[in-house]
Amino acid sequence: MRPVHRRADPDKGSAVAWVTDFTRPFVIVLIQAPGVQDTPLGPFGHLGVACDSRETVDRLAALAQGEGVLVSPPTDSGPPVGYWAYLRDPDGNILELAHGQEVTFTVEQADRA
Repeated sequence: MRPVHRRADPDKGSAVAWVTDFTRPFVIVLIQAPGVQDTPLGPFGHLGVACDSRETVDRLAALAQGEGVLVSPPTDSGPPVGYWAYLRDPDGNILELAHGQEVTFTVEQADRA
């Protein structure tokens, strides 16, 4: 596993890294965020699912809101994060629904050295 993307927000004391094994367009997102509530997956741990459109994110977020499990409504954070929403699963884990993340491009363009 090697990092293919990194960014930090020194004002918030947070940092993000995407790591991959280069076998497919897949990354594990590691996030350091002080003061974020712990979940069963760890501080700010979550699973992410790529959606085919913003409309799909909106539709699934609306369903999650109706079920009372929407954590964060759809938000456009621009590249590389894209359009996303968070919901909570029955075990308390966070699931990210996202469209427009640059995972495939980032993995393909990464230096494999």
